[in-house]
Amino acid sequence: MRNMKNLGSQFSIAIPPDEEGLVGRECPIVECEGYFKLQPGTGLTGRNLPTHCPYCGHVAASNNFFTKAQIEYAKSVALRKVTDALVKDLKGLEFNNRPRGGFGISLSMKVSGSPRPIRFYREKKLETEVVCNNCTLRYTIYGVFGFCPDCGVHNSQQILNKNLELVEKILAVAETQDQQIAKQLIENALEDCVSAFDGFGRETCRVFASKAAKPEKAAEIRFQNILGARDRVKEQFNVDFAACSTFDDWKHVLRAFQKRHLLAHKMGVVDESYLAATGDSPLMLGRKTSIEATEVRELAAQLNKLGRELFQMLQTKQ
Repeated sequence: MRNMKNLGSQFSIAIPPDEEGLVGRECPIVECEGYFKLQPGTGLTGRNLPTHCPYCGHVAASNNFFTKAQIEYAKSVALRKVTDALVKDLKGLEFNNRPRGGFGISLSMKVSGSPRPIRFYREKKLETEVVCNNCTLRYTIYGVFGFCPDCGVHNSQQILNKNLELVEKILAVAETQDQQIAKQLIENALEDCVSAFDGFGRETCRVFASKAAKPEKAAEIRFQNILGARDRVKEQFNVDFAACSTFDDWKHVLRAFQKRHLLAHKMGVVDESYLAATGDSPLMLGRKTSIEATEVRELAAQLNKLGRELFQMLQTKQ
């Protein structure tokens, strides 16, 4: 059985990357089983490095993250190797003894067999590609936010920064347009600023909810109302992410958020709630508000600063 012996006792089976150079991974935790992909050769280097699930944060040895399809593929390749070797060895035992004499008996043995099928598969398409700012791993996930599979750093700050960079690009386009289109683009940029920070804030509070007074409440904090969000973060985490802002900076952020609310829900018309929140002149009541590109740029800069402060405060909180 020479061919069988040559196989050895172990198999090394390569898992092929997809057309984008990415290899699928799957969280081993039954309650999660989140699917993601990463590019081998990017990220951290070294032996026996752990893998982090981008969705639930579970950490384990990398060989625990093979997908079910990959495991079935590897099994089928191994079975093909074994059966091919076995058939070759058995074919070496084939014989054909012809009969001798008038009443001789013919004995023969012939081996036949077809190759075992390989269970090929295709990696799934995912929604968001990220290159980790911390370790340079290239990976893709469902949704937007997640932990880096290599270094475990959460990407919420990175996603916030990218979205705020897109806001600047929108404002740059607005400068090349006529007044009416420019006005619409600037208002859209303001909406994008608020949405980006809202998504970032919600995800950050969810990730660190275990540190809150009431984790279930922390995961429900919304940041479209920036003043209310500040109060609820203080209540749940006992930190003030706006403490780093000057009075004027915070007032600018608050006014911009209030303008976004008017533009989204009141056709831009100033109401009593806006005046109470911002302290603007009562003469503005009933008049339409407006937003300038410089205001949105300043807001983006302030939200970048507030986001960094919120993340670091919750990350380092004991």
